[in-house]
Amino acid sequence: MKLRYQNLIERIRNELSDLEQVIERAQEGWANVQVTSAKERQAFVDSVALNLHGFYSGLERLFELIARQVDDSLPEGAIWHRELVEQMAQDFPNSRPAVISQENAKVLDEFRRFRHLVRNVYTINLTPVKMDGLLRILPIFWPKLRAELLAFANYLEALSEE
Repeated sequence: MKLRYQNLIERIRNELSDLEQVIERAQEGWANVQVTSAKERQAFVDSVALNLHGFYSGLERLFELIARQVDDSLPEGAIWHRELVEQMAQDFPNSRPAVISQENAKVLDEFRRFRHLVRNVYTINLTPVKMDGLLRILPIFWPKLRAELLAFANYLEALSEE
């Protein structure tokens, strides 16, 4: 088995478990936002924002590893974050299938933009409306994305066994 792929396969599978926990924490925090007083609510909003940030960041770390280790090509420049997601949605017939679907790439772009917002504004300026939209699509989006990432890990495993 090719060792470089084995490490990547394990990283993908382990990261998915961590992402599950981040999602659960974001959802729990959001449930608390709905039932707490306005004074207490801000701490939960901050927590949700941080966990949504962590969710996207974890995925981006995986995409960077795939870009480096499988594609041998990591985007550069001012919009490299967006291009990385686009790269993961591309099928490279001679080297690998698309890691994620075009549909999931579009949804991920919403999470990427939110992560950018969290990084560049004070939490007092975050609006819960944007978080609400992301949290509403997460239960539908995440199982599809998780399945795609597991399928890619399985593809790498089969490739390594050849």
